[in-house]
Formats: sequence, C-alpha cells, structure tokens
Amino acid sequence: MPRRGLRGGHLQTLASFFLPRRIALPAAERRLIEVEPGVQVLCHCHWQQDRRNALTVIVVHGLEGSSESQYMLGIAAKGLAAGMNVVRMNQRNCGGTDALSPTLYHSGRSRDVAALAQNLIEQDQISRFALAGFSMGGNLVLKLAGEWGREGPTQFRAVAAVCPSMNLAASADALHLPGNRVYEYYFMWKLREHFKVKARLSPQVFDTSRLRGLASLRDFDDQITAYYCGFEGATDYYQRSAAANVVDRIAVPTLILHAANDPFIRILPETRRKVLSNPSITFVETEDGGHCSFLAQPDGDDGRWAERQVVEFLRGF
Repeated sequence: MPRRGLRGGHLQTLASFFLPRRIALPAAERRLIEVEPGVQVLCHCHWQQDRRNALTVIVVHGLEGSSESQYMLGIAAKGLAAGMNVVRMNQRNCGGTDALSPTLYHSGRSRDVAALAQNLIEQDQISRFALAGFSMGGNLVLKLAGEWGREGPTQFRAVAAVCPSMNLAASADALHLPGNRVYEYYFMWKLREHFKVKARLSPQVFDTSRLRGLASLRDFDDQITAYYCGFEGATDYYQRSAAANVVDRIAVPTLILHAANDPFIRILPETRRKVLSNPSITFVETEDGGHCSFLAQPDGDDGRWAERQVVEFLRGF
C-alpha cells in the first residue's frame, strides 16, 4: 500500500526525491576499477567479515545518479544488515569521477559491470554475486544477464531490477510528454552540466556547441551520446543498448519491479511478452509506486518497499 497522502505516480516519484532520509552506513572501501584500458570507475565496497562466502551484491544507479544516490545507500544498508557484501558502483564519470574516463557513460555499457564482477572474483575471491540496478542501471544489469545467458561466471546467482528502462526509445520519448517535462528538464540540466565538465577536461574531444538547440533527452542522445559513443544516432543507440533485446535469454533467477503508474518508464508489449514467458523472471507490477519510489507505510522499517523486496529476494542466494 502506498504511503498515506502519497498516492499517484508523480507524487510517489517526487516524494522519494525530496523526502530526507537518514541512512547509517559504515565507512566503505573506495576502489578504482579499470573496466577497459584507460577507463576507471569508482566503487564503494562494504564487506562482511567473511567476504568470500557472503553474497556480494553489485548495485548500479540510474541516469545522472551515483553511488551516493539515496536508493543506493538504502539498498546498501539493508543488504549489509542481511549479511551481504554490497558494492555501490559509479558508472563512468559519475560520482565526481569525470577525470577517470576519456569517454561518456551510456545505457549500453553492460561490459563495465562485467569487468567489475570479474575484478571482485579475482581480487576478493568472492564465491557468489548478484546484480541489482535502478532505472538505467536496471537496464544495464538485465542486459548483462541476458548477454551472459547460461555462459556467465559460475559465481553469478541472481539479478534484480527496479523500474528498468528496458525499452529505451519509448521511455525517452515518454519523458518529452507535457506531463513529464519536469523530469526531462532535470535530466537535461544535469546532462548538460556534466558534459560541460567533460569539455573543460578534454576540450580537444568534446565540443559544447553541440549542446545548442537540444530540447529533449532524445536530442541529447542523438547529438551527444550517440555522436561520441559510436552510434549512428539516438535510434541506433536506443536499439542496440536496450535490455529488451536479450531479456528472453536471462537464465538466472531474476526479479523485476515495475509500477504501472511510473511516469516515464514504458514496457512495450513485445518486451512484456518476453519477460512473462521467461521462467527465470519474476515480474511484479504494482498499481502504484511511481519511478523507483514505492513509498509504503513504515512497518517497523523505513517504508522503502522496493529496496526491501530486492534484499528479501536476494536472501535466497
């Protein structure tokens, strides 16, 4: 049940963003992981005393989020309390790490997550791990699970995704609807500022004049993301980066949480059929919850229903 006074997709989404949270976490180990030559990402690792035998959960944030996003901290606190290792991953350039990568992050870089998992297997000798992601991060972890299929690392046990943007084009276009422009304005402001930082660091590579006239996320992805990341345009980028292409190949236990009133995440009928026909996937669609919010009445906890569901699901592995 949604929290009293917070019914509706927009109210849920905005409330989760603005409501203050007090999340107590022990100090994390900061680790730089090279995900490809010359490209590093920053991770915050929380370890149990016996890190090898505890389940390690790699958590990936959404668009313009970071390892410090509230849901990242919330899932870390709940996972640690449940006896899990938790690794909060920053995508390329996120969390103040623009100088660590000459490239941009985007929704198709699932191999960065794979490189992190391999590092933990080799360096920390973890015996089992799971992936969890929110929104864009949800697309990334589902995409990787589908790409791995039955050929992933033997330590790979499960995956969980909250409001994953599996159909990137449909979700980007939904952001441009009149009722969703507040979200698009926010993302565009963050993306523009982020790109300006990259241009100051590498003026010979990134040209801020390409920001002129951009009015939508699709525009940004067409003129910036696709241009600098090797795609032919936004349409090509969305098509090649969508987890919808491979979700039917996922072969480990998977939890997907989605709210029917999510303001801008869209699941197309074909993708829904793939999800529902895959016996490895448990798909939970709630009537209310907004985007990555799912604020419920506190019942001896903080009322963050999705975070609790993810941790409870992963307890079994």
